[in-house]
Order: sequence, then structure tokens, then C-alpha cells
Amino acid sequence: MDLTNAKPIEILDKPLFDNYFQKFRPEISELTFTNLFIWRNYYDFLYIEFDEHLLIFSKDYLKKWNKPSLNKEDAIFFLPPIGQNPDNIIINLFKDLNDIEIHRVPDSITNKIKNSKIFPSLNIVEDRNNWDYVYEKEALISLSGNKYRQNRRWLNKFLDQYNYEFHLLTEDLIGKTKELQLEWCIMRGCEEDENLSIEQAAINEAFDNFNELKYTGGLLCVDDKCVGYTIGEMLNKDTIVIHIEKAHINYEGSYQAINYLFLKHCCDAAIYVNREQDLGILGLRKAKDSYKPHHMVRKSIIY
Repeated sequence: MDLTNAKPIEILDKPLFDNYFQKFRPEISELTFTNLFIWRNYYDFLYIEFDEHLLIFSKDYLKKWNKPSLNKEDAIFFLPPIGQNPDNIIINLFKDLNDIEIHRVPDSITNKIKNSKIFPSLNIVEDRNNWDYVYEKEALISLSGNKYRQNRRWLNKFLDQYNYEFHLLTEDLIGKTKELQLEWCIMRGCEEDENLSIEQAAINEAFDNFNELKYTGGLLCVDDKCVGYTIGEMLNKDTIVIHIEKAHINYEGSYQAINYLFLKHCCDAAIYVNREQDLGILGLRKAKDSYKPHHMVRKSIIY
């Protein structure tokens, strides 16, 4: 397999990627064009079409950021192939290439590989930090029952206490959303935190390419001051994925409010909400667990 003709991801590649994602609906949160595009510089993503599959990979990601590798620090980092038979493509990748790892591989693919004849020569390791949290949308809107008591309490505090307005995101609102993100970043000390600085660059890519990326989102304001926003899009026919969600910590219940109002006003086709992974951050894991996921999208690393 020759990777020399691979190309970096550009905004003009959206129709090609969307065509693959419409034919072969993704399970994992990583596989939307918006997500791949805004994080392309962080990962140094390249892509190539091979045997009617789309391959997305990075030659430099693991080494560049000193990420733990199960093979070698300079291993090629692949996402799961997109196409009819990703398991077969993965097997071919290991036949043709040395020092590669396939990351974020869902169980639907790993289970097929486990049944293949080549499986004994491959290793599959669960990647818990990158499992996606998936919730029932109606449960997140209603927050009924004792298990949601604390989240419901924070939401009601916001709704009762503040004179708020909620808007679905439009081009005219991008400027205000940028201002809120910058304020959030200053409060959190982005300049001193490399991870937050990297995230800020990705978020700016999303804002600067709003019209081309065509994602959806919401903006929450109190007395003309914007206090929360979210960015998401349909991942597959029944699931919306939330890429970014930020809220002003000085407004009690603002995180619960932006989550509730966005899901209430957007995406009628969605049954489930994928709120992405916790990255092994304990506070984030606790917050995501508090909303009681319906299920997890389990992912593994193959090497």
C-alpha cells in the first residue's frame, strides 16, 4: 500500500468526506468532517482513498506530542477506515505496512477482526479514555427521576434566576460566540495551559469556517451578555454529536442550561446524544457520568 499520494485535509474536501459518511454512517465521534478539519493541524492528518475506502492517518502525531505508543513512538496513527469492509482494510494495512497502530476502533470492527485468521498476530487493547458517552436525548431534556436530581436542580436555578435568551447559531452570532470563547479562555488561563491553547486553535477553525462546515450550535445569553454556547452536528441518522460546549462559571447552572436548551430546540431526528470522550480527566468523567449515559461506544487500539 502506497501512502505517498496522501493529502492534507482541506475545506474543499468536505463533499468527499461527507459522501463516505453518508454511505457508511460513523459510530465514533471522531468521524465527522467538522471534527477532522478543526483538529487537522493538531494531528497532522493526511488522507487517501484505497480500495473504495477512505483512510485517515498521521505519520507524526504520536511522536510530535509524545503520546504513548503501543508499538513505536514513530508509528503511523490511523483512524478506522471508512467503507464497506473496514476490518479487511485493517488486515491489509498490517500486511503491507510496518509500525502502524489503528486507534479509536469500535467493537463492531474489532469483533470481526478477532474472528479473522490473522488475529493471533495482532493485539487489541481497550482505550477507555476515548470511549464515547451516549445519552438518550429525551432523558437529557426531561431530566426526570431521582438520578437527575442534581442536574435538574442546577438547570431550574438558572431558568428561574436569569433573564435569558437562547438562539440557534447563525453567521450573525459567530462574533458574539467568539467573544464568549475568548472570555472563557482568559478565565481558564489558556495561555498557560497547552491543552487549552490547542483546543482554542481548533475552536477558532470552527468559528472561521462556520458557513463551509455547516454544523449546528446554540448561544445562550443573559441580559445581552452571552454565557454559554455549544457546537454539534448529526453523526449518523439518529445521533447528534456535541463537539464543543462552554459556559460561564459565574452563572449558576449555565452548563446545564445550554445543554438543555440546545437539545430542546435542535435536531428533531436525533434519538441519542454523543457527548464524546472524557480523555481520562477525572472531573470530566464525573460530569459525563452524572448525566447517566445510555451506553458507551467502546473503542480499542490495534497494533
